[in-house]
Amino acid sequence: MKILKKFQKTIVLLLKLALFFSLFAIFFLVFGTKNIWLLRFSRTAGICMMTFCVLGLALMAIYGGYRIGEYKSKPIIHSMTLSVFITDVITHFQLCIMNTNASNNSTFRYEFFDLLLLVMLLQFVVIVFFAYFGNYVYFSINSPAKCCVITSSQYSLNNIVPKIKKYKMQYKITDMVPYTDPRIYDIINRCDTVFLYDVPMNMRTTLVEYCYAINKNIYYNFEMCDVVSMRSHTSILDDKPLVSSNVQTLTAEQAFMKRALDLIISTVGLIITSPIMLACAIAIKAEDGGHIFFKQKRATKDGKVFEVYKFRTMKEENSVNRSVTSDDDRITKVGHYLRKFRVDELPQIINIFKGEMSVVGPRPEMMENVEAYTEDLPEFQYRLRVKAGLTGYAQIAGKYNTSPKDKLVMDLTYIEQYSIWLDIKLIFQTLTVFLKASDSTEAFKKGDEYDFFCADDVKSDGEKYIEPREAQEDSESNE
Repeated sequence: MKILKKFQKTIVLLLKLALFFSLFAIFFLVFGTKNIWLLRFSRTAGICMMTFCVLGLALMAIYGGYRIGEYKSKPIIHSMTLSVFITDVITHFQLCIMNTNASNNSTFRYEFFDLLLLVMLLQFVVIVFFAYFGNYVYFSINSPAKCCVITSSQYSLNNIVPKIKKYKMQYKITDMVPYTDPRIYDIINRCDTVFLYDVPMNMRTTLVEYCYAINKNIYYNFEMCDVVSMRSHTSILDDKPLVSSNVQTLTAEQAFMKRALDLIISTVGLIITSPIMLACAIAIKAEDGGHIFFKQKRATKDGKVFEVYKFRTMKEENSVNRSVTSDDDRITKVGHYLRKFRVDELPQIINIFKGEMSVVGPRPEMMENVEAYTEDLPEFQYRLRVKAGLTGYAQIAGKYNTSPKDKLVMDLTYIEQYSIWLDIKLIFQTLTVFLKASDSTEAFKKGDEYDFFCADDVKSDGEKYIEPREAQEDSESNE
């Protein structure tokens, strides 16, 4: 295994090349049965092959691609499937255009749809095989990294540990300790990876520098100084190196392009989704005869208040504005399905067309939440520097029960790293929300409880010995 580990990057690269070549071969061999010129040196073959390669690689970069060892198998399947299916559709359409010529079709014909379905089916089977086989190979070479979790409280521990435990093949938690533990440096020394969560900045800096000095992998949560540093660069004044972080706002050109993109997408979106929205409207009306739309005051750029449109998913007699919880009895039967697949958000396309929202931006929060969050997190007001959006980092990666601070960090990350390319990338990534619907719509609920422990506290029979601590007495539930 030590020899294989030395060639790990080469093995991963070979697997990536084998997967891409297999997907490429399936498309052109299957379509080549009815289009023999695809298997010869021809203009049609050259253009279609170039399209497949360029578009396929670009979409894999957008969706995450074949990242074995980093992602679980299912997310890899999702990302690769979306990438290759979009590539197939566009390349197939181009093939139909190229087949429109004097020696083949005199007029445009959308043909060989049955072959397209066969190609997609075969490619899906190949993707599933490579996803599981690739991770099997990777984790046969690499055992889970021994890691310690260092936090400031029981509440913080309960927040971060469930996330790490979802990646059992990557990480094995050997220690969970508060940052005040006197054995902290010995604990770090015997681990491969260190997770620092909600550790005070001065202590975090000390521990990060220590981990860097002894070559330990480090993960830590964002604070405002980390968000600011995203747009920073090195600036040398005379002979003095400094970190420069200049105030960044959208230029006139960027603002124009963003609004133009919003108008184009909202117009096309209204046309394409109109049958879906009509079906939703009929279903909502048929269930209880109530209103179809739900309007609510939300905050957008510079704190301006507007009314957001959504399909009604709750019973009309419930007028209390509060976040959704698990098994919320206010949600209608139709509403459960609308929320599960995020279809209830579709009417916000109207807000985008009117200029009250953008396609990409921070999620528009309820006014009650804005006031509450700003009181706890003063930095929350910074997300109002741009228009609220239908999609974005927080909407794609977050869930209904993602903490306000984590959503804030994702929103500020978008603001600090803004570009038209980032907007386009996030628009494409929004499709992944429908593939993980049950996770992304997970409501607020009590989290699992975990105890601080150190490997030194483990008894000879393997049971963890937990000393009573004040931190445990003051534990809070993750609601």
